[in-house]
Amino acid sequence: MNSTLKERAQKIKLVIFDVDGVMTDGSLFIGDDGQEYKMFNTQDGLGMRLLKKSGVKLAIITGRNSNSVLIRAENLEVDYFYQGIADKKEAFADLVQKTGLKPEECAFMGDDIVDLPPMLQSGLAITVPAGHDEVKKIAHLVTEKIAGYGAVREACDFIMKAQGTYDEIVATYFK
Repeated sequence: MNSTLKERAQKIKLVIFDVDGVMTDGSLFIGDDGQEYKMFNTQDGLGMRLLKKSGVKLAIITGRNSNSVLIRAENLEVDYFYQGIADKKEAFADLVQKTGLKPEECAFMGDDIVDLPPMLQSGLAITVPAGHDEVKKIAHLVTEKIAGYGAVREACDFIMKAQGTYDEIVATYFK
């Protein structure tokens, strides 16, 4: 683990996730009735739960409005939830104000240019291999796993390992 990257991850107290292209593979399934469906990865969800158990808060900022994302956020007990957000920079500023955290204590995981403003301000910018080229240029960490298939879990595990909480949390499952 790169020492500068580890130092960034050690400071993180809040991780903010985009949804489409990060928590999902970016596909949108729309039924004939107009209902939108999304596919979420259970390992990603457990990673988020473990990260929260380690003491790191969770947030979602997404540009779309989706009942399925609301249900997922509630199921994972996400601390802060924003949807239908056109200006993610404004939502990021609101989160910093609400939490009293410094921007460098926040990580943002996004994949497209609408995610650039909060990623540029956060202490740890994370993206996925299929992230837009401009996003990958500024990301501190590009996951090996792809969106919707373990990328979120990889990011959560990375932060817990940097903070020294991973082994203790995983050990509880061996008892």
